[in-house]
Amino acid sequence: MRFSELHFSPAPKILVEPPGPKAKELLKKQLEIEGKAAVIYPYQIPLAIDSALGATIKDVDGNTYLDFVGGIAVMNVGSANPTVLKAVEKQQSKLVHALDFPNTNRIELIQKLREIAPGNLKGKMKITFGGPTGSDAVEAAIKCAKFNTKRYGFIAFTGSYHGQTTFTQALSSSTKYKKDNIPTVPEVHFVPYPYCYRCAFGTFYPDCDLQCLKYLEDVITNPYSGVVKPAAVITEAIQGEGGIIVPPDEWLLELRKICSKNDVLLIVDEIQTGFARTGKMFACEHSGVTPDIMTIAKAIGGIGYPLSACCYDERLDTGWAHMGTFRGNVIAMTAGLRAVKFMQEHRLAEYASEMGEKILKQLTDLADESKYIGEVRGKGMMIGIEFVKNKNNKIPYGEIVKDIRIKCFKKGLITWTSGLSTIRLLPPLVITEEQIDKGLEILANAIKEAEK
Repeated sequence: MRFSELHFSPAPKILVEPPGPKAKELLKKQLEIEGKAAVIYPYQIPLAIDSALGATIKDVDGNTYLDFVGGIAVMNVGSANPTVLKAVEKQQSKLVHALDFPNTNRIELIQKLREIAPGNLKGKMKITFGGPTGSDAVEAAIKCAKFNTKRYGFIAFTGSYHGQTTFTQALSSSTKYKKDNIPTVPEVHFVPYPYCYRCAFGTFYPDCDLQCLKYLEDVITNPYSGVVKPAAVITEAIQGEGGIIVPPDEWLLELRKICSKNDVLLIVDEIQTGFARTGKMFACEHSGVTPDIMTIAKAIGGIGYPLSACCYDERLDTGWAHMGTFRGNVIAMTAGLRAVKFMQEHRLAEYASEMGEKILKQLTDLADESKYIGEVRGKGMMIGIEFVKNKNNKIPYGEIVKDIRIKCFKKGLITWTSGLSTIRLLPPLVITEEQIDKGLEILANAIKEAEK
């Protein structure tokens, strides 16, 4: 299958200046009748979607856009991927919901996930499905860690994001989600993530000797740190919401060693980084690390079906429980199974690595010419462009990021943001090289216009 066959063509194609009249009508109606608690994206990008295919999106006014967001790393095999759709359509008429009774696709998906698992989890990982969101997978990981260690505290990292349920929100560092909420979860402690561009210790990699990890180990081992020995350390292999922060490869390996030495479980959140996104099936593989517990969601649903799972070493399968009515979503499991097979058949991890290097090279060249691009970073097709008001003092420049995002939208490119002032690129992994070039040209022009 040629990736060029998977998308709307031509793209981008703007027929009516967005948002067009039909989009405005739907956006207005949404504002009137839908609660604001969970509506985020339309306030930032006035887009009303009619359909999506591959790495392209059509709005209700007939405009076609290049998609550099991919549902925030959900659409790794592209929207409406035909091979996944075919499997789903076949399953749809047979069985949709089955609680946790076994069926062929459920068992085959579990076997496939065990086959592609990182490191020592391969072939012996246990899997628990619960509710359909990534937050639910993290909740399950929390239960697993607490039950097995008989401890209740957790260490998380600055810049982290693990979800929006009560406990997962407590593990996420952004204060904007917490300032108006009464704290309900004790003993979550934050330590600095290796955000080398903005090192919390004022040092520079590699001369820093990973000072952030030395601090972490002191927090765990020092009886006067104020932190009771935790059940687990939870981390993203690459931070997504924090601004596409890529740690040094050896950082996760050294963190693994610290956790093992101190009998603390290591939870790696692969919800945004998993399933070929970073050039490996899972991002922790870049460091050769086996987590004790790994959370997955987003792309596991194949083409957007809701599904998540908590994956863990079989030694931790000790009788703890986590349930949810939709742990039996056979359609999502069917889609996930076929999507993983598609990733393997089309070597999407290798393709993401190759195209990611191309994107990084072009953006790094652009950064050399830019007044306000402070750093370009990423792995595979998970890439961030951080903007600063001054390259010397590195003051975040959020205003220009918003301006660039809207300029891109008007020209037919959908992007998103994260962190302090970072444009985040997470295109479907079936995007073509031609589409990448078109999208980067739009992005470059938008940046140059915003910098005038």
